[in-house]
Amino acid sequence: MSARAEILQRVRAGLGKGHAAARRAAAEATMRARARGPQPQPAGDFVARFSGKALALASSVEQVGSMAEVPAAVARYLAEHGLPREAVATGDVADLDWAGGGIQTVARVAVDADKVGISGCFCAIAETGTLLLLSGPQTPASVSLLPETHIAVVPVGRIVATMEDAFALLRAEHRGLPRAVNFISGPSRTGDIEQTIVLGAHGPCRVHLILVEGNS
Repeated sequence: MSARAEILQRVRAGLGKGHAAARRAAAEATMRARARGPQPQPAGDFVARFSGKALALASSVEQVGSMAEVPAAVARYLAEHGLPREAVATGDVADLDWAGGGIQTVARVAVDADKVGISGCFCAIAETGTLLLLSGPQTPASVSLLPETHIAVVPVGRIVATMEDAFALLRAEHRGLPRAVNFISGPSRTGDIEQTIVLGAHGPCRVHLILVEGNS
């Protein structure tokens, strides 16, 4: 055996290579059995709490009564900000009547030239005003990260109290983690230059949230 092969064999033995499934199962069992530590519980209306926190993070918020009202709400927002009525959308919101709202949408991954991205969200966190988005074939992460404007459709029934609740919901509804889990707390920002906050440095400079009360 060469020195290289011997070293690699020792590394594999040290990592327990070949037992990844067992290690993963043990880790997941530990996570399920672990008791939560002390944590604050947001009091009152989760929707109001989430909206207030989101506004404090420089997002804008509008609330509508049903999913059918979303395209018109998006059209109003685009008109108010002088934005094009063209957008890339994730598959979970692609079936809304965008044409009826005068908006041209296409469901695909976003590219640099896209100005507006419209997405759904897995859930939202009242404590921090944060969105939780999962990547997948129907929900490419680029739609919420590349365009200058990100518009998210947020069913109010998917607003949970804390980040711990968000992860509990993820474990309850999905057998495993997706390739990426993205937390979005307002527009992208940086304070690298003279500690001056600049929006849109590494992603969208505008985040607009449409809170939907009903499912139809």
